[in-house]
Amino acid sequence: MVACTIFFMVAFAIMELVTRSLKAAKALEMREPDPGIILASISLSNSLEEGSMSGTYEDVAEGMYPGYRWEAFLDEVGSNGLYEVKVLSYNERRHSENPVVVVGQFWRPMSKPGAATKGR
Repeated sequence: MVACTIFFMVAFAIMELVTRSLKAAKALEMREPDPGIILASISLSNSLEEGSMSGTYEDVAEGMYPGYRWEAFLDEVGSNGLYEVKVLSYNERRHSENPVVVVGQFWRPMSKPGAATKGR
């Protein structure tokens, strides 16, 4: 009786470890896009213009991130062509989730004057 009790305790402990390991492996398998991909593609431009842009990650990496979309907001924060770019990444399947946000600043003196220069 004691041997059966010990055997079942060990068996259930091993099953619990296997279950946790499978959950951890599944969590590693789910990929979420990094909004830095979009920030990097915006940084390649020689000039920026205030406003917003949006799209899906299918435009950037086809087939890798289905169900994800992004929005980018460009604002001139300095009168010398300094722009702040904020990129938000959304999972379309989970609407209640907060977006992943990444912010970068770029100096683009060749850009059109924006709000910080008041059109000068």
